[in-house]
Amino acid sequence: QVHLVESGGGLVQAGDSLRLSCVTSGRTFSTYAMGWFRQAPGKEREFVAAIAESSSSTYYSDSVKGRFTISRDNAKNTVYLQMNSLTPDDTAVYSCAGRRTPFASSVYLLVGEYEYWGQGTQVTVSS
Repeated sequence: QVHLVESGGGLVQAGDSLRLSCVTSGRTFSTYAMGWFRQAPGKEREFVAAIAESSSSTYYSDSVKGRFTISRDNAKNTVYLQMNSLTPDDTAVYSCAGRRTPFASSVYLLVGEYEYWGQGTQVTVSS
């Protein structure tokens, strides 16, 4: 069983930064493609960012491109989401997700493409 645990959320003001972390159990983290998603109250879960198992590819939603950066440290079984210039529209529960993949450079953007999910961490941005 694979477990994902997020941390780093909190209450910040507009313009501030946060770094989310997601630690994954198991010894095969380096073979997983990873992603971050978020869900605001009353809205569907939406894609935020994704990273290939090799870190050679990343992809961002238009709403966060240029402000957020996804990265991973395979030695620590951890994927990160650095969030800068936060706005109230970024308020949501942020969840990380992972999946096995035979393609080292592939990223995945859809909720249904992921096998494993964390419980999420709340990010609240006040104006």
